[in-house]
Amino acid sequence: MYDAERSAYPHPDDFKVMRPEYLDPEEDSGDEVRASITVAPFRVEGRSMTRAGARRAALYEAQKTYRNYHPSHRIPSPYPDAFTDLEGTEWTRVKASQRGDLGDYQFLLEGDDEEDYADIEQMLAWDIRVAPSDDD
Repeated sequence: MYDAERSAYPHPDDFKVMRPEYLDPEEDSGDEVRASITVAPFRVEGRSMTRAGARRAALYEAQKTYRNYHPSHRIPSPYPDAFTDLEGTEWTRVKASQRGDLGDYQFLLEGDDEEDYADIEQMLAWDIRVAPSDDD
């Protein structure tokens, strides 16, 4: 676990128990939803196409901010290394050595054999969700 007495910034798990405040979409953002989560005096904000996606994006921002205060903190990916999303697109995690150049995940464009790449922030903004497996 973490030592709350030694950290100026709350642990990312502290943000999970807080209810987000959903902000009205800005005129230039289209239908994008913004979620704000506050653990006083700190606040994180996430953006996505849905409320649930915006909340997940805000929780990911809490992880990134915590790492600024604790450089040894590993940010877990909100996605498995390989998965299929709700629309049937297959996603695969890119090797760590290539993520800086390509992005975090690789996928095939629909109806195309061309690979494309996205980072986790983009995937959260698009509200990519893992499809339930037959085992679930």
